[in-house]
Amino acid sequence: MAVTLLIAVAAIVSAVLVGFVARQILGTPVGWPRSIVIGLIVYFLGVPFAGWVLRQTGLSEGATPASEEEAWLWVGLIALSISWVFALGVAALVASEAIFPTRPLPNPIDVIRAALRQRKRTRRYLEILAIASRHGVGWLFHGGRARVEQQLSTSEERARAIVATINDAGVSFVKLGQVLSTRRDLIPEPYLSALASLQTNATTLPWETVRDVVETDLGRPLDEVFAEVDPHPLAAASVAQVHRAVLYDGTPVVVKVQRPAARAQVEADADIIGRLAHRAEARTRVGRDLRIESVARGFTSTLLEELDYLVEARNTEMIRATLDRIDTAEPDRRGVVTVPAVYPEASSTRVLTMGLVDGQALSDSAEHLSALSAQERDRLAEVLMSTVIEQILVYGVFHADLHPGNVLLTRDGTLGLIDFGAVGIIERSRRQHMTAFLLAALSENDVAATDALLLIVDAPDDVDLDAFRHDVGVVLTAEHVRSVGQGSIFTRIVDVIRQHRIALPGELASALRSFATLEGCLRVIVEDFDMVGRALPLMPTLLRRTLSLSRAATDLQAGAVISMARLQRMPQRLEALLTGIERGSIGITLRSDDGTDTSGILNRFTSEIATTLVSIAAVVIAVVLIVAGGGPVLGGSVTLFSILGAVIGLFGFLGLLRVVRRTFGRRP
Repeated sequence: MAVTLLIAVAAIVSAVLVGFVARQILGTPVGWPRSIVIGLIVYFLGVPFAGWVLRQTGLSEGATPASEEEAWLWVGLIALSISWVFALGVAALVASEAIFPTRPLPNPIDVIRAALRQRKRTRRYLEILAIASRHGVGWLFHGGRARVEQQLSTSEERARAIVATINDAGVSFVKLGQVLSTRRDLIPEPYLSALASLQTNATTLPWETVRDVVETDLGRPLDEVFAEVDPHPLAAASVAQVHRAVLYDGTPVVVKVQRPAARAQVEADADIIGRLAHRAEARTRVGRDLRIESVARGFTSTLLEELDYLVEARNTEMIRATLDRIDTAEPDRRGVVTVPAVYPEASSTRVLTMGLVDGQALSDSAEHLSALSAQERDRLAEVLMSTVIEQILVYGVFHADLHPGNVLLTRDGTLGLIDFGAVGIIERSRRQHMTAFLLAALSENDVAATDALLLIVDAPDDVDLDAFRHDVGVVLTAEHVRSVGQGSIFTRIVDVIRQHRIALPGELASALRSFATLEGCLRVIVEDFDMVGRALPLMPTLLRRTLSLSRAATDLQAGAVISMARLQRMPQRLEALLTGIERGSIGITLRSDDGTDTSGILNRFTSEIATTLVSIAAVVIAVVLIVAGGGPVLGGSVTLFSILGAVIGLFGFLGLLRVVRRTFGRRP
């Protein structure tokens, strides 16, 4: 019993030891289960193989070694034999790793969570596929054309079917469709017009559910926050619904309350949208040209931000800050364009309380507009135009969803902007490029407009620049002779960008979209408003604010400070360089296109080449020594050269195994 237990313990210790040594020799992680199996095989085959080697060399004829020298020879041959069994075991380990690479064992809790997420995602996939098939849009996923040719023979019919599918697919896809309906750089007609018709209304939530969300998020009873709340919603959409309320100081407000299940639904769909976009970019050229995965990632991150109403509150305050600056510079425009006040004490992640803008959307204000004089309407349009253009070009913060539904005409004849879930932000350098493009476009300078566009967009290497410049020039020329009210120059420019498969950065796409939707708002106010003609006289004033002497002086001062800091560091750098030259210790650092240091890669590469050559040389030398034989006889038929060949061959064989394992280990 004790002997059996001792053998078992020795086998386990040997197996673990062999696995550990194998990991150290190979220099890369290998699976412990297979390492232990190999260790057990080495343990049970090592001693029999050593006995066989002794018999083959003629040393096992006696029960014990005849002398001390022969005893040491026995020990050396046994150790060498077991080492070769170990080396062959490691070779089997390398082969198994090459065929079935080791993967880390996942945490059981993570496995269960992943399985639940996969199950939920699969159910959502199947639900979306069923909706798409019901509306005849299954061809988008599996490529079948039979039903399309029979029932959806035109682009208009396919566009309507896609819109019906999106409407039934839920909040995330409706939001995605609404965003895509403004991306002329991605979506052609008639799909663009069809997406613009997506429904925004939804069934209303029971008042008890709304009240529970408000009280949970604000952490107080409803009666402690509002003096009065209308339980009947003012409006209901797929993500939230809005209620009228009154604060205790008598201020009329509106309360925007998020639907309880909205975030969970959006997060699940965002994962699906991201995976579909990744597949589209990996498998289609259009997806790669338009960088559709980046577009989807930007959309989903924006959508998740829109679910945080504290972000919308900050956006509202940023827009208010730009309006304050504009009103300070142009006092006669003060109060013509406003944004509602935000009440932080009555707002949270899912609840947003804002001042009530008492008016109607421009799209529903035909009767009110007709009651205004021509001069009043013209002034409203001009102030709105100059305000939005200045926000984009001078301050770089603007309403990214400025359609007639988000511009309200109030009872006193002013305009109120609402819904700041999406706000565009453009850095100063790109604003300068946008200003240059707008100036060139308004003055019909096609060469300058194209050059400014190329500074803005991400043009692929194979784009035909001459054709692109020609198409931009055609748009500008046609626009300057076209009658007012026949479309927007900005939508046509975006069409040209899309036709040439040029990716447009998201924030700049938002800016061009805002110019186009602004033009639509202006023509609701004044039917024949000429935005191109009226915007050109504004540009010198905006340029002065963008390129003011004080700002130029500040830029020069900042550049001078940076230059001085660099000059101050020059003596130390020169001293270090000269010292390195004197000591002969100057090194060169190689970097890849993305800035990664590649010197380590080159060092490892040269090291592995040297290891490979040495290992091959060792194996060749071992074969020569063993085949040639000779040298002093150590005992039996064992010669010195054969022993040296076996030892050198062992190290060469292990070296080659290490190279092979590291090669397969990098392949994934």
